Amino acid sequence: MKFNVKDFLRKYTMVIALVIVFILFCGLTNGRLLYAQNMSNLMLQNGYVLVLACGMLLCILTGGNIDLSVGAVICLVGGLAAVLISNKGMNPYLTIIICLVVGLLVGIWQGYWIGYKRIPPFITTLAGMFIFRGFGRLILDNKTVSIQSQDFLKVFTSYINIPGLDDTANYSALIVGVVVAVYVIFNVIRSRANKAKKGYRQNTAFSDYSKAVIIAVVILWYCYKLFQYKGISVMFIWVVAICLIYSFITSKTAFGRYFYAIGGNEKATQLSGIDTNKVYFIAYVNMGLLAGLAGLLCAARVGSVNGSTGTSFEMDAIGSCFIGGASAYGGSGTVGGVVIGALLLGVINMGMSIMGIGDSWQYVVKGAVLLIAVVFDVLSNRKNG
Repeated sequence: MKFNVKDFLRKYTMVIALVIVFILFCGLTNGRLLYAQNMSNLMLQNGYVLVLACGMLLCILTGGNIDLSVGAVICLVGGLAAVLISNKGMNPYLTIIICLVVGLLVGIWQGYWIGYKRIPPFITTLAGMFIFRGFGRLILDNKTVSIQSQDFLKVFTSYINIPGLDDTANYSALIVGVVVAVYVIFNVIRSRANKAKKGYRQNTAFSDYSKAVIIAVVILWYCYKLFQYKGISVMFIWVVAICLIYSFITSKTAFGRYFYAIGGNEKATQLSGIDTNKVYFIAYVNMGLLAGLAGLLCAARVGSVNGSTGTSFEMDAIGSCFIGGASAYGGSGTVGGVVIGALLLGVINMGMSIMGIGDSWQYVVKGAVLLIAVVFDVLSNRKNG
């Protein structure tokens, strides 16, 4: 299979954009963006975005549908956790379970109206945005409630420390980096061998191996930065686990392909025997559960919750999906693309913050990037017929 420059540029447009933006802000911040603490915080500050975006991707795949209520659900769940732990003295582990159940119930409520009653997702989740934000503020009594429970915070914000290994330095981060980098290269070798054995068509060896080496080098570099700071955080593990799970679901399971099928042609999907109502329902149930988890992550990272917690978080999640290549019409998009989109927004936010640029301009830049990504998607769809 010959290397095609146009196909390469079209396939990796957002990756190239991320690299360019990253290099640009490294220069504009005089290298401060590359500080170990900033590299660690880049993932932690965008952890909630990645978790929400994985769920939002499933909604978007069904036909460009979105969930506007996730920021309000974060306020509701985070506020509930703060009140139960700080004001009621409830066991933090039981609180986590209760909060996840609340997120799940929110998803069931909205999924029922969207999936089985076919109320438009925009209207249903817009109503949910007001309802759940209101409930969140009622629970908080319009106050800011802090969370002091170390047991709760350790579940989401502590750092991995292996006795005997991380006593003097965070060597576990380096070991994880080496293991993952070796696995990435080994996986490419195994995949190419299996395809060759079965006679499948595949990319050139140079293309596959160069891609694997670049990914491995980035992983090693990032883990070295974590080694220089505090090591690997538990929140980072939560986020990576969610991304891997949803990447597997969307790319390796028949159920995951149902979302793509509905976005491509819902009537044809129905005729093939797939219960599309159920798929819509599950998409929003899943979104509610992940919003609940994001609420816990956000509450633990900030250490407090108020009535404005979660404001505009849904826009960051939606923006990550569209910037990462998810089609505004549904039917296409990947978790890998979502990660690229979230990191692109994260680099823009962090770079502009380091430069001392206010929130107002950050909103302007993020909005412009989102518009460019969607325009690119629309024009590509028109060109392809």
